[in-house]
Amino acid sequence: MTDRRIGVYVCHCGGNISDVVDVKKVVEAVKDEPGVVVAKDFMFMCSDAGQQMVQDDIKALNLNGVVVAACSPKLHEMTFRNCVSRAGLNPYLFYHANIREDSSWAHSDDPQLATLKAIDHVKAAIAYVRNAHPLEKIRVRSTPSVLIVGAGIAGMKAALTLADMGVSVFLVEREPFVGGRVAQIGRIYPDGKRGIEIVRWFIKEIERRDNIAVYTNAELKSVEGYVGNFRVKLTLHPRYVKFSSPKLEMAIKECPIEVPDEFNYGLVKRKAIYRPYAGSFPNTPVIDMKHCNLCGKCKDICPDCIDFNQKPETVTLKVGAIIVATGFDPYEPKEGEFGYKTYSEVVTLPRFIRAVELNRTKELIYDGKKVRDIAFIYCVGSRQKRKSEDEHVNEYCSRYCCNAAVYNSLTLLERFPYLRLYHIFKDMRTYGKNEAYYEELGRKGAIFFRFDDDRPPMVSRKRGKLTVTVYDRMIDEQVDIPVDLVVLVVGMVPRKNDGLNKVLKLSASRDGFYQEVHPKLRPVETIMNGILIAGSCQGPKDVTETIASASAAAGKAAALVVKEYLTLEPFVAYVNPDICDLNGKCIDECKYNAIEIREYEGKGRKAWVNEALCKGCGACVPACPKGAIQLRGFETEKIKEMIRVMAR
Repeated sequence: MTDRRIGVYVCHCGGNISDVVDVKKVVEAVKDEPGVVVAKDFMFMCSDAGQQMVQDDIKALNLNGVVVAACSPKLHEMTFRNCVSRAGLNPYLFYHANIREDSSWAHSDDPQLATLKAIDHVKAAIAYVRNAHPLEKIRVRSTPSVLIVGAGIAGMKAALTLADMGVSVFLVEREPFVGGRVAQIGRIYPDGKRGIEIVRWFIKEIERRDNIAVYTNAELKSVEGYVGNFRVKLTLHPRYVKFSSPKLEMAIKECPIEVPDEFNYGLVKRKAIYRPYAGSFPNTPVIDMKHCNLCGKCKDICPDCIDFNQKPETVTLKVGAIIVATGFDPYEPKEGEFGYKTYSEVVTLPRFIRAVELNRTKELIYDGKKVRDIAFIYCVGSRQKRKSEDEHVNEYCSRYCCNAAVYNSLTLLERFPYLRLYHIFKDMRTYGKNEAYYEELGRKGAIFFRFDDDRPPMVSRKRGKLTVTVYDRMIDEQVDIPVDLVVLVVGMVPRKNDGLNKVLKLSASRDGFYQEVHPKLRPVETIMNGILIAGSCQGPKDVTETIASASAAAGKAAALVVKEYLTLEPFVAYVNPDICDLNGKCIDECKYNAIEIREYEGKGRKAWVNEALCKGCGACVPACPKGAIQLRGFETEKIKEMIRVMAR
């Protein structure tokens, strides 16, 4: 626009920019650009004084466009949009040029190049504002309810938080019972409560609230719509038990089928009709049809309760937001990894914890044998080193493992003080207050060995005794440790959710966990508007961190659904029906299903964009050979003009 009156403001960023970029030279280079009325530099543009200067200039100089050249727009773009709005300027007639990360920090070894690059960035920003048009946010009506996928402690905590804010919640669990992994754990640091006690507390609180609906044995099959207006379909798999009855205890007892109990990692057996533990929710048992032989004994005992003819049902729900809290799986070591599955005395930490929980004697017994000497090997399934380019390994630290192994060792010594414990680790990461547990364990006689990556411990049988051989870097010697049991301290791995991932189109990090938009600024949001993540599906977390994450996701979801309307950014695709020839290439390219065919009055059938579904990725724009589809705020001609200015 030729009548654009633009103010340009270059920030020193307290030296982060001005120590490398000559900000005075930048101001001098751009002050005569077409449309520029005023150009200034300032120490901290984001400060109250810097923002007030912009507002004063807008009013005094009748500015209708603003460029701020400063740090990353992820930090302060909204700061300055709000700033110009307070002065009466449309916030989308502002452009935030990043000359800190892109110029100063990127070229700190070459101030001259950094300055020239900053000048080009600011000139391109001026060209953008010169051709910009006022935009308005998109308004969509919101449904005041939330779907939570996963009923572990993250899902249950999010459900309770939302329910207490007056939001209706649909809590969906794939398994027949709620509780997740925490129900399997013994005592949990830092307060020593048992995992099952925590789960039962959550169950009790959920039962007290009438705005939480729980669906177990259920799967999310489809999601349509957009933030504020999702339409989801659930498939409810049959339990084959219609309701609870005292007679069901006898039915469970009389069931002739016994299979390994997954809840107890196969250490004991369960029946084909079962509950995982006393006080589970729902209280109604489930019949495992993968193992049931339809003998009918349970139906003979409880004819009104059992229905072998139940079929899957479909439930349709309308929600304004979705929280994914699907949890994690413990790492399963490969056969032979530190003797796993080679020696029966090698066990993972989760299985060992369940074995201790099931142990009711005064002595520690495992697999029918008394245990006195135990070696814990750390970082199994975490911090792995890649041996070849195509090898998949878990390079991340699972964080909770050191704390879990150390704390469980302390609880072991409380029950069995005669035990001799050996801890074999790369680095001890009992972070924060949990360092006290590590120190206490050392005072109680546990022996620690530290090994290098290139010399991992070896597990073998020597003279009939299971032996861990470790090269201890502290004493610079190889040590043989004869033990009765080896416990592999395994990390967390992403849970396999292929069906769910296909439905929700969630992004994953290279580690395989769900990816947030920004780890600090938007830690529970995904690229899909209205779909949030909570708990260890996002990455390894302990119980405390999981609860905090769930609370954050619940708060963000509530912010989306408690208002009658939502406002969305206007940077979405739009179609010029006068040019569109309906070749369908934009529809094929859009992975968010935001483009469909609509009838335009007097123009026939053309492509049309659902603005609430569009993510503004721009993938559809180059697909159209006619140029009929554009990205609002980033039209092709506008971008070309920015490139032309930078190329001069």
